[in-house]
Amino acid sequence: MFYTIDILGTIAFAISGVLVAINKKMDVFGILIIAFVTAVGGGTLRDLMIGDTPVSWMKDITYTYVILASAVFAIIFRSKINYLRTSLFLFDTIGIGLYTLVGIERGIQAELHPIICIALGTITASFGGVIRDVLCNEIPVIFRKEIYATACILGGITYFLLSEIPIQDNIVFIIAGIVVIVTRLLAVKFKIALPLIYKT
Repeated sequence: MFYTIDILGTIAFAISGVLVAINKKMDVFGILIIAFVTAVGGGTLRDLMIGDTPVSWMKDITYTYVILASAVFAIIFRSKINYLRTSLFLFDTIGIGLYTLVGIERGIQAELHPIICIALGTITASFGGVIRDVLCNEIPVIFRKEIYATACILGGITYFLLSEIPIQDNIVFIIAGIVVIVTRLLAVKFKIALPLIYKT
């Protein structure tokens, strides 16, 4: 199940990268690069930080095929892709919920401090988008208006708090993931954002 959601999240991230690249009027090569870094950038950074090489997508060629297929699909149907935005948003949200916990688990396996584990989870879930935005000469969305990384952090905190309670690990995993997903959904629905700091 988690592998399937991981693939769906990869599809969503890749297509979102394609949409941004098309808006920036990039050529086909640029579009493919942006799609790729959006989909696997966070996980790659995480693996490099903990010294797990070759990184995950290099060990499983399926991810490369999925990203390429998603990019081609988005390019061909770019005029109609807006109809899929709601579904893509849902997949993206489920993806960050899963990737946050995957990153945390990888940190725990590396015997890192809980704060560092939460940071790894947040990086896994959100830094593909950060790299995408930087390459597209934009201030990353997670740094300026949307509750995105914050949802990952809340999910990570929930994970470690629940870990102190004698309940099954699977239940901890599911509840923490739901916290990430629900936080993100509610923030977007009710337009909740962190306060901006303006120059006086």
